[in-house]
Amino acid sequence: MKLHRPLAAMALSALAACEQPPAAKPAELGFKPVASLQELMLAVIDPNIDFVWNSVASITSTEGEQERRPTKPEDWEVVRQHALVVAEAANLLLIDRPVAKGGINTASGGAELSALAIHNLIQANREQFQQRAVALQDASRQLLAAIDQQNADELERAGGVVEQACEQCHSQFWYPGDKRPK
Repeated sequence: MKLHRPLAAMALSALAACEQPPAAKPAELGFKPVASLQELMLAVIDPNIDFVWNSVASITSTEGEQERRPTKPEDWEVVRQHALVVAEAANLLLIDRPVAKGGINTASGGAELSALAIHNLIQANREQFQQRAVALQDASRQLLAAIDQQNADELERAGGVVEQACEQCHSQFWYPGDKRPK
């Protein structure tokens, strides 16, 4: 009986030595953003939402009026991929990141705040900024629903909802003093 206890203790010690240390939890790892907010807009959100918006259009030229709409399943799938990127990019907006890379101008039309002013405004109103990002994702989900139904009219309407979500955030954080008609 006395011999079994040391063997049992050694077996337990050997098993304990084989255990791997617990992996770090995602919250402990933290996010390490690479792109600034401006880069995220220019490289990810803008080109993808532009593709979605341009997939449904009425074009008037000297040759007459032409309707652009996805018609084949593969057309709808490509539009869906772009809409999905916009929806997921809204999650990236929730991660605290620099507004712009150092020395980069955030203004394109003169009404925009400086990167520092935008950063300060976002930090002072972080919850509202996050709500704006969630509104973009909610609007993007409407795009996805319209695409899944292959409903071009609904896609056009949902595109307007996305545009409104974008404008609400931009007018609050990027160019809040702009007096242009909305």
